[in-house]
Amino acid sequence: MNASTHSLPNTAPILKPGPQFMLRHPAHVLAQGFGSGLSPIVPGTTGTLFAWLSFVVLSTRWPSLFTPMNWGIIIVVGYFIGVWACEVTGKNLGVADHGSMVWDEIIAFWMVLLLVTPAPLMTQFWAFIAFRFFDMVKPPPIGYFDRKFKGGFGVMFDDIVAAFFALLVFALWRIW
Repeated sequence: MNASTHSLPNTAPILKPGPQFMLRHPAHVLAQGFGSGLSPIVPGTTGTLFAWLSFVVLSTRWPSLFTPMNWGIIIVVGYFIGVWACEVTGKNLGVADHGSMVWDEIIAFWMVLLLVTPAPLMTQFWAFIAFRFFDMVKPPPIGYFDRKFKGGFGVMFDDIVAAFFALLVFALWRIW
């Protein structure tokens, strides 16, 4: 669990949720990234890798369905549904920002990929590294937002800010 993880009042926290917990509610399936968040090691990184793989597979397999415009809609709608899913899952886990909740990484990294692709695999890799850096280290103002906003909104919002900073790095890199 990260530094922003805390137990919700009057709830016994579930520290290691498994597939049974995830399958109890559709919000859990989404918040836990279709199981990618259940990884016993680095679930946030695993969720981000799931985002990368799913973005590439869906965009390649069904390019007429997963257009940039449709990805934009999916990301916006997915963000708002994610606020709900992470709120419900956090309450049911008893931990507001549990490490197994990775929908925030998925939506945020889809946004990064949408704005850097089409790009060679190596560029996507560096986008992955930049996003994971900002999401894990949480330099200002990301750390501030992580501490300030709680619940589903807080879970989702700080990752969007991390994605913004990763994209800012790419924009500055392209200028030079």
